[in-house]
Amino acid sequence: MRNRFLIVPGLTCSDIPVDDVLEAAIGELRDVVIIGTYKDGREFFASSIADGPNVNWMLDRAKKALIEIIDAERSKI
Repeated sequence: MRNRFLIVPGLTCSDIPVDDVLEAAIGELRDVVIIGTYKDGREFFASSIADGPNVNWMLDRAKKALIEIIDAERSKI
């Protein structure tokens, strides 16, 4: 059985292997933006969306969601 993609509602404790994250997303997403770094430190970027403003919108929404997760965790302290 294939692992399902899951957004963890909180801070994660350890890194997840890159291949596991990518494999879990296969067949589950409508659009995707991938940002990463090669093992030698070079940056990697790929997107299934050709329209730059829509890619930027997705990035901004993802940053907003990350900030909200962090803020929610901090408010529990």
